[in-house]
Formats: sequence, structure tokens, C-alpha cells
Amino acid sequence: MPSEVWPRLTSGTPFDFHAHLVRQAKFSRNTFGPGRRTQGVSDHIRKELAEIAEAPDDLEEWIDVVILALDGAWRTGASPEQIIATLKAKQAKNEARTWPDWRTADPNKAIEHSKETAP
Repeated sequence: MPSEVWPRLTSGTPFDFHAHLVRQAKFSRNTFGPGRRTQGVSDHIRKELAEIAEAPDDLEEWIDVVILALDGAWRTGASPEQIIATLKAKQAKNEARTWPDWRTADPNKAIEHSKETAP
């Protein structure tokens, strides 16, 4: 497990997420076909989640879910710019939410943010 969420960033070539999304969408469209394919992508995600349950430390299985989620994202019709903007906005939204203390939560259940709205 990473020590305090990567205390030291590694050096190297920066990752061009935009270029990766373009590359992935091209590969996926050519390999799996155009269109939404929601059921197929969802089915594949469920299979990958079962593999994660069997091997929770297998990073490649987790990355399979990330790739499939990005595949589903571009298939909604979103551009790479929209996917990146939505990813950033959703992270900011989650950071602004109120979350229960993880130490009091069941580690085998999802930790959900508070549904209460501020006055």
C-alpha cells in the first residue's frame, strides 16, 4: 500500500491523459465497434470486479475497471475535454462533501457521504 499516498512523486515523462483518451477511444471503436454498448461494458466491469474480489492486490485488474469506465465515458458522446473536466469536477464535488469518520465504518461496506443539506 502506498505510504501516505505517494509522499514523493516519481520523475519521468508526464502522462498526457487527453492523448490517452483519444488513443483508447480509437482502439476501442475499431476493436469493439461504435455505439453505446452500455450492457457489454457493464457486463465486462462486473466480470472484472469479480476478478478483483479474487485478487484484490492485482493492480492490473483495477486498471481494467478504469479502462472500461473510460470506455463507457466516451461512448456517452463525451469528448476527451468533457471527460477530463467531469473527472476534475467530480473529485472537487467529493472533496466538498461531508463524509463519516472512516474508522467507524464497516470496512466491507461502501462509505457514503452525508445526504443532509446545509441550511
